[in-house]
Amino acid sequence: MHDLKVGEVAERSGVGVDTVRFYEHRGLIPEPPRTPSGYRQYPEETVERLLFIQRAKALGFTLDEIGELLEIRLDHGVRPADVRRRAEEKLVEVDEKLRALRTMKAELAELVDACAGAPDPDDCAILAALSEGQPESSPGQEDG
Repeated sequence: MHDLKVGEVAERSGVGVDTVRFYEHRGLIPEPPRTPSGYRQYPEETVERLLFIQRAKALGFTLDEIGELLEIRLDHGVRPADVRRRAEEKLVEVDEKLRALRTMKAELAELVDACAGAPDPDDCAILAALSEGQPESSPGQEDG
């Protein structure tokens, strides 16, 4: 088995050296042994673990959640149903974020339309809405 330097681990996993150190500091990857001269010597499994972390991040898991998933991965007593439950919870969160983004998009589109062609910045619905903290009601939209 060949131990890897931090730069090799970073390159093979597609992250930066600072990211490797950050994940080590957060406890997501174990602290590796050091050579007598102080260089970290990472085992090959570190690359796999970093790839796992990156894939989980891409699916929206937080670093705390990823830490829990890594623990589950190592705990052979955990049932697949427990992992599925966590993924289902994340799916609900993603759906909530999508709903919030759709609402944000609709409000922003209304403001863009309302501001079209305003010759004076004081007449711009976007600036007015941001100044007031709430989007202005557009014609046909109920207040409330």
